Amino acid sequence: MTHSLPAHASVVVIGGGIMGCSTLYHLAKMGVSDAILIERNKLTSGTTWHSAAQVRALRHSRNLTRMIQYSVDLYSQLEAETGQNVGWIQKGSLSIATNPDRLIHIKRQEALAHAYGIDATSISADEARERWPLMNAEDVLGAVWSPDDGRVSPSDVCAALIKAAKGLGAKLFEDTGVTGILTENGRVRGVETTQGTVMCDAIALCTGLWSREVGAMAGAEVPALACEHFYLLTKPIDGIVGNTPTLSDHDNHLYIRDDSGGLLVGCFEPMGKPIAPGVLDETFEFGLLPEDWDHFEPMMMNALHRLPALETAEVKMLLNGPESFTPDGTFMLGETAETRGLFLGCGMNSVGLASGGGAGMNLAHAIVHGRTAYDLGEADAKRFAPVFNNIDHLMARAPEILGTHYDIAFPGKQLSTARSLRALPLDTEYQAAGAHMGQFYGWERPLYFGKTKDPRLTFERPDWFENVRAEVMAAHESAAIFDASPFGKIEVQGPDAEAFLLHSCAGFMGRAPGSVIYTSVLNERGTFESDITAQRIAQDHYRLFVGTAAIKRDLAWFRRHAEGFDVTLADSTEDYAVLGLMGPEAARIVADCGAPELNNLGYFKVGPAHIAGKHVRAARMSYVGEAGWEITMKSENAPAIYAALTAAGARPAGLFAQTSMRIEKGFCAMGHELDSDVSPIETGLDFATRKKGGFIGAEALAERRANGAVPQVVSLKLDDVAAVPLGHEPIYLNGEIIGQTTSCAFGYRVGAPVALGHVHGAIADGTRVQVDIARTLFDATVVIGPLFDPNGSRMKG
Repeated sequence: MTHSLPAHASVVVIGGGIMGCSTLYHLAKMGVSDAILIERNKLTSGTTWHSAAQVRALRHSRNLTRMIQYSVDLYSQLEAETGQNVGWIQKGSLSIATNPDRLIHIKRQEALAHAYGIDATSISADEARERWPLMNAEDVLGAVWSPDDGRVSPSDVCAALIKAAKGLGAKLFEDTGVTGILTENGRVRGVETTQGTVMCDAIALCTGLWSREVGAMAGAEVPALACEHFYLLTKPIDGIVGNTPTLSDHDNHLYIRDDSGGLLVGCFEPMGKPIAPGVLDETFEFGLLPEDWDHFEPMMMNALHRLPALETAEVKMLLNGPESFTPDGTFMLGETAETRGLFLGCGMNSVGLASGGGAGMNLAHAIVHGRTAYDLGEADAKRFAPVFNNIDHLMARAPEILGTHYDIAFPGKQLSTARSLRALPLDTEYQAAGAHMGQFYGWERPLYFGKTKDPRLTFERPDWFENVRAEVMAAHESAAIFDASPFGKIEVQGPDAEAFLLHSCAGFMGRAPGSVIYTSVLNERGTFESDITAQRIAQDHYRLFVGTAAIKRDLAWFRRHAEGFDVTLADSTEDYAVLGLMGPEAARIVADCGAPELNNLGYFKVGPAHIAGKHVRAARMSYVGEAGWEITMKSENAPAIYAALTAAGARPAGLFAQTSMRIEKGFCAMGHELDSDVSPIETGLDFATRKKGGFIGAEALAERRANGAVPQVVSLKLDDVAAVPLGHEPIYLNGEIIGQTTSCAFGYRVGAPVALGHVHGAIADGTRVQVDIARTLFDATVVIGPLFDPNGSRMKG
């Protein structure tokens, strides 16, 4: 260990667990030779040292899987690079199913594995027993075998990473606690420690259990909370010779493997035990929490059923070690919205060792290059609403997140804790209409209406199928109201408003006041940062509409690119409600409600009016393919306007209906078809960009164009009306995977299951393909363009 802190380091990594060690290693690999890591106690002394250290590659998205595949590659070659044994054992993993829904779930995972290039194979219960002879397989219906998964020795991995980082010039300072973070004008400047102050350009906050408190030192929100996590260790037992695969019995909330000739039996019980802030103080070094056999007993009974040999096994200990969890079960990675130069690599949700290699690489990449190596939007540090940083909400939510770790991924599943945090202006009206709510960025949004009881979760046709049909048909045949109030709203005002948006947006932002403008927001690589609509209200005033969960991220992005422009940016999301009135009866309804002039408004135009005597601003546009307006009003006026519209014949429709109609129209959405790995060219949206350039990403976009990039998003119509695609399914052509679905629904207007998908390269309209849904291939037809009303005549009126 180096004994004196430098006066300055380019990057200070805080925290000596797997994330901190991996980040330091990758910073050094990327040429940041003066990076330092400071650790309050000793390396791995927080959570990392007691990790079960399973490395299972498959995750629900391509890039999260790619990230863990990187970890696998890194861990398997570290010993050759450093001479340090990391205890890499590659014996595979076995996932068993004991009920039909779990069998579908693991077969969907197997299909995903094929799409992502991972070796995974369905096997019978008998074959599963052969691979795990100690297992009681009487109730096992089937299993999936993944031979490339493995595990490591946590402390040895960290030691190897630090050894390599030191060899490249990086330095480690143990017994060095952080006492403060220095900031100036919203940017980090240095770190105050028990051993002195280090000035720096960036901080990688990898402080695990203590991340929320350390982030607060820099004015940043880091919603993560520790929960107790249990695993049982036994003394050696007969039947375990050498190393075994990891056995995943998720129906019983268990993971099982050998450990020193005995068994390690861990659990993610249905509801965990939260740890209040302050319980784990600076003295918690290589610490454990008290055994809690009463809490573990139900899991122990499950384990005895699966492993009869446990009945006579001698227990070594019930290990209770803390792990940190986030409000949605995915870690936080990247720069914070609040503080420039403060980068998060924390909230690992008990998969720190599996994620750590690839996540540390991506965090270092973000610090050095300003972005992750590939899109990791689902782990974006800026994705949580501020309301989730509330300690009461975290104490309620984190234990449920621990329990959902092994949940079956049913469509439409919602979390039950920390709900009703943010109510829409029309919440009372929606509850009266039988709304089934879903939570998005803290908002409670209607998913569908007419609910009479809680829906059954299934991979088959859902209980809400006919409710959604009625809502789609209302929009198609009469009129429906879609609530877009949770969409983020950013007011851009000032003399340079147009110049600023011409610089920061790829669309035709110079249109006259009264115009609605669809635009992509691109980065320097010409790929998506966001996808928005703008209303030009006056020469010096635009209102931007961004995704519900994107407001914090997008507002931070625009503010960071507004330097040098005379503009002000403000979040007006909660000031305004937005109701989409859509359908052939919409024209009559607005006339009946006092706004006949809206019928003279041109497509993609916005203008003022009064509905039920209340001022509104209506934009003639449609996200569902039926004619209508998105009507913006003061939030307090929404009840009166809604009452007038419904009295005139409109009915409310939820998010499920909107999604179905969006997919039928081929409209792309961020986080589905659009992300920072693709550009407007590949997604068929190049028509909405300025070919003369002058915006961020224009040069990169022109280069892609010149290099022959082509649209790769297609529509799919499945033959079998009973098929239920959910998204991420592989698309096959002549037995080869050519792409993956991105958004799926039942298309009520076209009478078939529908999907959008990414394919590799050009594909002809009408091509017959197959979609792999849980290892059953369903025939489908490729359509280039929308499946419904391809000319757009209905929505343009």
